Amino acid sequence: MQAGLTAREDLFDYLQAAIDAGEPASAPDGILAPIESQEVWAAGVTYLRSRAARMAESDAAGGGDFYDRVYHAERPEVFFKANPHRVVGAGAAVRIRGDSKWNVPEPELTLLVSPRGKITGYTVGNDMSSRDIEGENPLYLPQAKVYDNSCALGPAILVSREALGPETEIRLRILRDGALVFDDATTLAAMKRSLEELVRYLYCEASFPNGAFLMTGTGIVPPDSFTLAPGDRVDISISGIGTLSNTVGRKNG
Repeated sequence: MQAGLTAREDLFDYLQAAIDAGEPASAPDGILAPIESQEVWAAGVTYLRSRAARMAESDAAGGGDFYDRVYHAERPEVFFKANPHRVVGAGAAVRIRGDSKWNVPEPELTLLVSPRGKITGYTVGNDMSSRDIEGENPLYLPQAKVYDNSCALGPAILVSREALGPETEIRLRILRDGALVFDDATTLAAMKRSLEELVRYLYCEASFPNGAFLMTGTGIVPPDSFTLAPGDRVDISISGIGTLSNTVGRKNG
């Protein structure tokens, strides 16, 4: 990927000019995560389904009420997710933690945001999460969310002048030994907060010289009886963008 390309404020116009000029592009050796030097951040409890799941998993630790407050608060939950070296692309393996027994993928529309806070593109994101670690204590959120291969982005970035509509579908499918074990979908209409609002809070009092990726929360949560296993395949599809497919690698430790 050309250095600095994804940080351009005029990304759409730049790419359109390159297409119109017929500039050649070299074929990639493989599909990499569409990220350069940006940080990846995430927003939580932006869907009612996520609120319910987070409240349930943290209830025993006395933290269930926290997530209800966040869902209804003016200020959203925004947290750091990954450096570029912890991000994998389509076809690569995401990981589950060796010290966790309850792990799920979180399918999320992910925004490419310019250094000035402009949404310039959209991609598919998988925010891998250890629900038992986070449920034990809400302060363990970084350990539940931030570890090697805990984030996947791809397969590409949709660059468009038009914002995605509320009817945009996000679908999660999980296959185990070739058999479908989970399939569910939601739409952006179920999101409580606007994309612009989430970006505004991310950029409030913080600078991103190379821009940032912002995962916008999940509205799909597998049942409490489900946990990922090594070898599972996770397919996350967002209409208009594509499908991000990853296998689940073996635990470390």
